[in-house]
Amino acid sequence: MNIELSEQEQIRRESLAKLRELGIEPYPAAEYPVNATAAEILGGYSPEKNNFQEVCIAGRLMSRRIMGAASFGELQDESGRIQVYVKRDEICPLEDKTMYNTVWKKLLDIGDIIGIKGFAFITQTGQLSVHAKELTLLSKSLRVLPIVKEADGQVFDAFSDPELRYRQRYVDLIVNPQVREVFVKRAKIISTMREYFNEAGCLEVETPILQSIPGGATARPFVTHHNALDIPLYLRIANELYLKRLIVGGYSGVYEFAKDFRNEGMDKTHNPEFTCMEIYVAYKDYNWMMCFVEKMLEKISLAVNGTTKVNIGGTEVDFGGTYRRLPILEAIKEYAGVDVKGMDEDELRATCKRLDVEIEPSMGKGKLIDAIFGAYCEEKLVQPTFVTDYPVEMSPLTKRHRNDPTLTERFELFVCGKELANAYSELNDPIDQFERFQEQAALKSKGDDEAMYIDMDFVRALEYGMPPTSGLGMGIDRLTMFMTGQTTIQDVLFFPQMRPEKPLKKEEAEKQE
Repeated sequence: MNIELSEQEQIRRESLAKLRELGIEPYPAAEYPVNATAAEILGGYSPEKNNFQEVCIAGRLMSRRIMGAASFGELQDESGRIQVYVKRDEICPLEDKTMYNTVWKKLLDIGDIIGIKGFAFITQTGQLSVHAKELTLLSKSLRVLPIVKEADGQVFDAFSDPELRYRQRYVDLIVNPQVREVFVKRAKIISTMREYFNEAGCLEVETPILQSIPGGATARPFVTHHNALDIPLYLRIANELYLKRLIVGGYSGVYEFAKDFRNEGMDKTHNPEFTCMEIYVAYKDYNWMMCFVEKMLEKISLAVNGTTKVNIGGTEVDFGGTYRRLPILEAIKEYAGVDVKGMDEDELRATCKRLDVEIEPSMGKGKLIDAIFGAYCEEKLVQPTFVTDYPVEMSPLTKRHRNDPTLTERFELFVCGKELANAYSELNDPIDQFERFQEQAALKSKGDDEAMYIDMDFVRALEYGMPPTSGLGMGIDRLTMFMTGQTTIQDVLFFPQMRPEKPLKKEEAEKQE
């Protein structure tokens, strides 16, 4: 296979060959003994202490200014950037200036990964730098980085096109350091949640990704085929039913950070592969879970941002304190101006038509109510709000409300008009659960391809007895969006799903570079 190279790519390959001719391996195998980072030196150096006098750092060469026998460069590692000072007579033997005159000045390029051994010092202009005593090439870069340039307050050549950024996340992370911070915060969110759950006495577990029955949510699954067993299998849409089986088995609290998959549309807040945290705690109900979630989100916000207040799309959202509790039927009455309580399916269809709410023939009562709520209420819920007490038809896995059997003990948490979490007082009546599954099967027969399958093994598990339990599912991707102020889910996923890339023509590739 022939690879078309741009002029710059060809020059770099020629430099690669010349390095090897000089006996310099551009991709050495030996360990490089890094003992400091840019941030550690910049934050810890003291002229009085004269510390960092034997440092070994490594990173990507991001700029270079050659001034005769001395040069300055900028090295970027995971922690940030630091200036390096390279002097010909310091890094070269007296009899051979090849390393400086040929390698450093001519054969190294922006983007190359190098190692520097030397000492920290303050330049005459007052800039903390590393004085190189030894320079090592660790990896030759064969492509040109889209280095951002600034002049007169304007930014040029910024790597900002979303299509390129998401496809080439590795380049995005190199040239846009703020992107790396989003994913550092994502990791902090997960570690804070894990710490909170562990302190509450819950056990982290793992459940199957490949499932014979895709349960735990109303969603369209991905299907595959297992050759050895000769059966269809599904990528999980949720891990709920397996986690509740563990509660049946005797654990008092279990949780899992799970990769889930739903064969549905993609937009700024949905990706077909996503991360969901689900937790189930025995002898609790949805009222307890609301308080549990409030404390958790306050803890996360403080850990990630140092405050409970976060700017999301220009709006300040406060994750501290107590959130509003708003029954869903009251929300529809408040924002849509209609009382749908007690309406049958025909009345709901007529109401949707009058309200200009788009619906499908396959929709039952639950989805019709949800359609009205989505059209008139969701966008109004900006500050964290628990929408509670959903009709039974909308919640096939939820315990009936203790005061109204037509409702369930369920809440969804909304922030900035988007659902962030879904939680129940879990249905533990096996007879009621089987009947709810049968209702879902009837919806599926009407053409609702998101309706649940009947899982008889789960019914059997409930027949052995599950204690009163509260469960919660929360989207980690969406939570990360909120906590980092991002407006699209693609910005909090390292590698979001995209259409296959079309090969660039040679002239387009050169223009891009």
